[in-house]
Amino acid sequence: MTHQVLIIEDDPDIARLVQLHLNDIDCQGHIIGNGNEGIAAFKKDHYDLVVLDLMLPGMDGLAVCREIRKSEGYVPILMLTAKSSELDRVLGLEMGADDYLTKPFSVLELQARIKALFRRTEALTASKETKPAQAIIDRGDIVIDVTRHQVQVRGGPVELTAREFDLLLHFASNPGSVYSRIQLLDSVWGYNHEGYEHTVNTHINRLRTKIEADPANPKYILTVWGVGYKFAETC
Repeated sequence: MTHQVLIIEDDPDIARLVQLHLNDIDCQGHIIGNGNEGIAAFKKDHYDLVVLDLMLPGMDGLAVCREIRKSEGYVPILMLTAKSSELDRVLGLEMGADDYLTKPFSVLELQARIKALFRRTEALTASKETKPAQAIIDRGDIVIDVTRHQVQVRGGPVELTAREFDLLLHFASNPGSVYSRIQLLDSVWGYNHEGYEHTVNTHINRLRTKIEADPANPKYILTVWGVGYKFAETC
């Protein structure tokens, strides 16, 4: 089945490059060069993925991302940014982007990220079809409703991005197991690229601010110095 991908990118050369190489992985890309027009196109037709530039004329990429996340159903978003600051990456992830690439990027990495997002979406669909109506993981003050993709911490709801939820679920499902950043990229993100370990650091830092009473002295997601991270065995 050919996946339909909406490319919201105002640089025509980059947009055509993405569109061309989407064809190689059985995807059909539809190019829109403006944020407002991109939202209109998204609402009009069905898309399996959105490739979204951060800096756009009209509505910027963060606002577009926020609008897409208000819609019913879940469509993965891969954000493209010419900026490489931690703040820009975090803002994109907080608005609901599933992943990001900093320009310039390699074609092989673009394809790997997109294929990983599709695998994740397919796995979530399969999980909903096969898991029982209620699947709850209870770890101390953290309660994860796997089916509803909801998390409560100390009795109150916590809003997590899709990737933060996947990361927390992976840790909480395997308490005591230690994972390197490379292993987490492979298991949670679905790809493994040297040099992108900072992606894991960013997500773990953001996740800690949301679930830990004191993020500087975490109780749940612990650093194993020289190795990686683990979820506490006893909470």
